[in-house]
Amino acid sequence: MFIIGAVATLVTVAPLFLGIEAFPTYMFVLSMLMGVGFLMAGAGVLRSAAAGRRQARAAGE
Repeated sequence: MFIIGAVATLVTVAPLFLGIEAFPTYMFVLSMLMGVGFLMAGAGVLRSAAAGRRQARAAGE
């Protein structure tokens, strides 16, 4: 998700630097996937950390 959003963001910003016509609105929507992918990765890290803590507590008891 993050990579798709990052590429869409680059494509969306490119007309500003290249002086060409702006892309359709759906490209702006696709660029929002970058944030969604980042949130999904963050949620995965937090979930993994919580599982590791639970596992460490279970091993210590």
